[in-house]
Amino acid sequence: MEDAMFITDGEPLKGRILFAHGAGAPMDSDFMQAAAQGLVECGYQVMRFEFPYMQARREDGRRRPPSRMPQLLEHFRARIDELNDGVPLWLAGKSMGGRVATMLLDDAPACVRGALVFGYPFYPAKKPQQPRIEHLVSLPLPVHVFQGTRDALGNRETVQTYGLSAQLQLHWLEDGDHDLKPRKASGFTQDQHLAAVCAVVARL
Repeated sequence: MEDAMFITDGEPLKGRILFAHGAGAPMDSDFMQAAAQGLVECGYQVMRFEFPYMQARREDGRRRPPSRMPQLLEHFRARIDELNDGVPLWLAGKSMGGRVATMLLDDAPACVRGALVFGYPFYPAKKPQQPRIEHLVSLPLPVHVFQGTRDALGNRETVQTYGLSAQLQLHWLEDGDHDLKPRKASGFTQDQHLAAVCAVVARL
């Protein structure tokens, strides 16, 4: 299925990944395209979707802020219900989309195996005193967070001070920013970091 709501790639050889975008970029951004392709190569069917505010922007070109969290949760939950056919399902998201995914694990159907997050927004930019981690202290299912060490919404020095659930595994990507992109001088590339992410997912 491919339209303004869904882009589907690959076949569910190992399961499916339901992949939500971040606050400011759509489901077909360069990052989402590259990440989805890597996950497909791991043997998963990847289904990208857009929240209604982003769909509206696609229709008229006007930038909008994200909807409030209850609306985001409701929309993501409806997409899960559409895929609840017994095939193993991982919830995934870039930044905001990943945060929403982790908040849905408490009442997720039995097909859901956990969540994958590309750059968790642990706190608003320049506001580390306002952490968004309350629900991450206790998690019912595994969560894998792929985080750049210099992410402006959750760098390694700050995040390592949090008391997070043992179900949450942090995978640090050296010198990566919020898009997992390192500086050239680091000797790493974004493609290398995405390959490292996919190596983890391939073992799940």
